[in-house]
Amino acid sequence: MSENIVKLEYQDKEIYLVKTAHVSKTSVEDVRSCIEEIQPDAICIELDEQRYASLEDPDKWRNTDIIEIIKQKQVGFLMVNLILSSFQRKIAKSLGSKTGGEMSEGIAQAKERNIPLILADRPIKQTFSRIWNKLSTSERVKMLTGIIGSLFEDEDITEEDLAKLKEADALEAAISEIAKEFPTVKEVLVDERDQYLTQKIKTAPGKKIVAIIGAAHSLGISRYIDQDFDLEELEKVEKKKGLSSYIKYMVPAAIILLIIATIIKNRDLGLSQIHSWVLWNGGLSALGVLCALGHPLSILTAFVMSPITSLNPLLASGWFAGIVEAMIRKPKVRDFEDLNEDVSTVKGFWKNRVTRTFMVVIFANLFSSIGTFVSGIDIVKKFIESL
Repeated sequence: MSENIVKLEYQDKEIYLVKTAHVSKTSVEDVRSCIEEIQPDAICIELDEQRYASLEDPDKWRNTDIIEIIKQKQVGFLMVNLILSSFQRKIAKSLGSKTGGEMSEGIAQAKERNIPLILADRPIKQTFSRIWNKLSTSERVKMLTGIIGSLFEDEDITEEDLAKLKEADALEAAISEIAKEFPTVKEVLVDERDQYLTQKIKTAPGKKIVAIIGAAHSLGISRYIDQDFDLEELEKVEKKKGLSSYIKYMVPAAIILLIIATIIKNRDLGLSQIHSWVLWNGGLSALGVLCALGHPLSILTAFVMSPITSLNPLLASGWFAGIVEAMIRKPKVRDFEDLNEDVSTVKGFWKNRVTRTFMVVIFANLFSSIGTFVSGIDIVKKFIESL
């Protein structure tokens, strides 16, 4: 049996973990040979419903409703997901392999043998949401910068590099580095998912279970196999509590009160504050859409809506600008077909109508936030002048 297969025992079950690199050819061979030798009663794969559907239907993107994505506030989530998927595909392409090939092999084997297929991973949206909610603002910026930066690195990765990544000591070293840099990311992305995967794998039907997992999860699953975990608790996404969760309500309220107080003291200064709020918020949000190469009407929408939405924590100018962009420049079939290739280059982000619409949303909101900060300082200064 391959050295990439770990046998565990839980009660009366035999569990075989197939440690894989998701872009490696040899991982597919490991999966096939393990299943043929073990003849399992069930196969578990490290996928959730969404990723399983994407793997089974690669053209699913063509039916994506961009406007619905914007309304459901999923633009950021999908952008990060696209970037990470593109990074994996780029590595797989350089190795002449296919991303998720080992998972596809596991699915095919389960169908061929007519045995249960268990989707053992936590929904990816819950994982991303739990990470995002636990990160500080500075950690969020640092992590996003790192993700975007890695997208444009052009470093060749060989099968030998992948083999090293499967070694326990190399994984421990890599995970330790993640823990130093982003302890929260390591906790949610690795530890919690180890627990989730463990619970799903050991409760799979039958006496012999083959579980196809990323190599990074082997150590954790081996460690947690005799412990029980609450899957609902691990899926729960709780909003960040504390002072930071109230700031989005406090800032608009403070701005409104300062303007009213200034108008009472000095009408001209108060009107000047309103002008400052409109110009900085609207102007910078419009500039953000311009940087994303948005349509002139999308730019105008950002300018008009930003001063209003910045005073309402439940709204964002980018949503309105993005919907206008999607309606005027509706993505074509070719945009969805080229999506995976386009997100691997800077030029592609601006060329593809899908990612350009996403950037309109993100840039409009980001620049609007800067406008709120700048105009807020000006409003405070004018209020002090009125005293």
